[in-house]
Amino acid sequence: MAAGGTTECSPWSAAAAEVPFEQCPPLKPFPVRKGKRMAPGWWWSATTGRLVHYGSGAMRLHVMLLDHDPRVTYLASQPLELRWRERERDEVRTHVPQMMLRLADGQGVLADCIAGEELSQRQRSLAAMLGEVCAAVGWRYWVLGPVDPVYRRNVAWLAGYRHPRYHGGQQVAAALRESFAGRTPLWEGVRGTAGDPMVVLPALFHALWAGRLSADLGAPMHERMPVWARSA
Repeated sequence: MAAGGTTECSPWSAAAAEVPFEQCPPLKPFPVRKGKRMAPGWWWSATTGRLVHYGSGAMRLHVMLLDHDPRVTYLASQPLELRWRERERDEVRTHVPQMMLRLADGQGVLADCIAGEELSQRQRSLAAMLGEVCAAVGWRYWVLGPVDPVYRRNVAWLAGYRHPRYHGGQQVAAALRESFAGRTPLWEGVRGTAGDPMVVLPALFHALWAGRLSADLGAPMHERMPVWARSA
């Protein structure tokens, strides 16, 4: 699909080099399936300032995690369809990757999300083929699977503070950098800012989401968890 919203068919090598897929809308909305626990929806991305469509709980999880990933500068939902002829059966096959990412170094990534631990034989075969297709144009292909539950919960908490309205202003941001210049327990650093905790705490969580402050998100969050400024 072209950035203007019109559908075009082009050789993969040319399209990968010329089409800004990260700016393309979804080819089509994800369908609502009866009996599913989660319906398709939209995620507001702090990375792009735009909505990203998701079609499952697994995809929503990874859209959130990629929105937090400092390597990712843009993410789009199913902006393209790949078509190829399978020689063994002499038939045309298609696949719509769930996401396209643009990394900070300019590299493109196609990605699909899975809910389980293991790939089926068909999924492994498709993943291997897509890996080769992406490598041929200098891209990468990712299969995004289950995530550590502690890390997932921590990022989900911080995601609630991803919007710029939680920044707190330059004065609060500077106070947080100073208070957490070294590894400092969370609540001790909040009190060290001499600001209203109802303002400082949201700004702290926003800074952790944005990467201006750091913490070990692989461990449970609590008031004594060490937090430090990014440059520390």
